[in-house]
Amino acid sequence: MREGLILVAHGSRDPEWSRPFERLAAALEKKLPAAAVALAYLEYGPSLEEAAAALLAKGAGSIRVVPVFLGAGGHVKGDLPRLVAAARLSVPVSIDPPIGEQGRVIDAIAGEIAAPR
Repeated sequence: MREGLILVAHGSRDPEWSRPFERLAAALEKKLPAAAVALAYLEYGPSLEEAAAALLAKGAGSIRVVPVFLGAGGHVKGDLPRLVAAARLSVPVSIDPPIGEQGRVIDAIAGEIAAPR
């Protein structure tokens, strides 16, 4: 069975706002061809439950939720675990730490900011 990855971000009414997340999902699909990848947003959908249903339809046997947030605020600490519990998924689900708290990501962001312009 495939692993499902749900990238969760805040969401925005502006359709251009989601482009970096769409690029990230596409890059992950190339790097992890055995995984099924979906995007979910806390606001302005698709919701976590909709993304999970799409992954289950693709044969996901487990789901890894990746918060695409820089830090663990209220959405990551409270809202996200509640949404996962409310979805009552039939497969194992794990929630990663926010992407912005992972060392390699911090180093990559710092390197980009420090790069000569």
